[in-house]
Amino acid sequence: MIVDLFAGPGGLDHGGQLEGQPSIGIEWDTNAVATRVAAGLATVHGDVTQYGPADIPGDTLGGGPPCQTFTNAGDGSGRRELAAVIEGVMKTAAREHVDPATFSDPRTALVLEPLRWAIKAIDLGRPYKAVVLEQVREARPVWEAYADMLRLEGYEVATGVLNTEQYGVPQTRRRAVLVARLGASASLPAPTHRPYRRGVPQDQGDPALKPWVSMGEALNRDEPFTVISNYGTGGDPRNRGRRTSNEPAFTVTGKISRFRIVGGDGREMPRFSPAEAGQLQGFPAGWPWSGNDIPQQQGNACPPPLASALFRAAIQ
Repeated sequence: MIVDLFAGPGGLDHGGQLEGQPSIGIEWDTNAVATRVAAGLATVHGDVTQYGPADIPGDTLGGGPPCQTFTNAGDGSGRRELAAVIEGVMKTAAREHVDPATFSDPRTALVLEPLRWAIKAIDLGRPYKAVVLEQVREARPVWEAYADMLRLEGYEVATGVLNTEQYGVPQTRRRAVLVARLGASASLPAPTHRPYRRGVPQDQGDPALKPWVSMGEALNRDEPFTVISNYGTGGDPRNRGRRTSNEPAFTVTGKISRFRIVGGDGREMPRFSPAEAGQLQGFPAGWPWSGNDIPQQQGNACPPPLASALFRAAIQ
């Protein structure tokens, strides 16, 4: 059983399902819970900090803590306070309480929760056999500090930054990940698809790997299109990134509904529907998106194909 912390709309859970692993997720956001319930996912609607492994047992721990203070799109306070976060990792491993008020934004402290759960499970005599974590790439130093602490508890650990298009996600997205196994060798999942490089044809590259997946292949649209993203380039919001339907999508965030889509003749086309945005994040076309603020749910989710690869590496 996978215990999924900060479970969102079910990206890690569905990745576990693809590997034949049941899960239960803890999620506080009412909208994400509505999607999870509609998808038939076992869910505890509550605050991760108020629970522990004694309340929700399982043999595998997964999670993607909130990234707002670490991502470049956020306020950056987590990155600026990285030394304090690393110190918090060491304190948590030493069974010491870390006050969220230590940080300028209390959400930063949530990145310590998976380690608290792992340590609590060890002390209960029911250590997790495997731990799978993912976050924005800026959080990689946190996972490396986790690795040092988990190795002291008998885990083998692998960390790194993975490109989601190399696992079949029709989107370029870089994620810092951690895979830990108790008393067994650990490694990151090998890529199954080629990396996307602008200007390099889809059919070129390592013949041992599958081509990356384009937006056109992932979506059921009748004609080619170009996506004009909401991201400014070089600090100039007028200079928008562009990708054609023959390329993977830009990183799916809570602002994906702002992406403009134009046809070959320059006319405006319908923007991505919730189902399409979910598909670009790697969810099935029929995923039952529910509640409000669906773009934010999707932007916060772990792409299921990446989750599947991570669990496959952890539970082998």
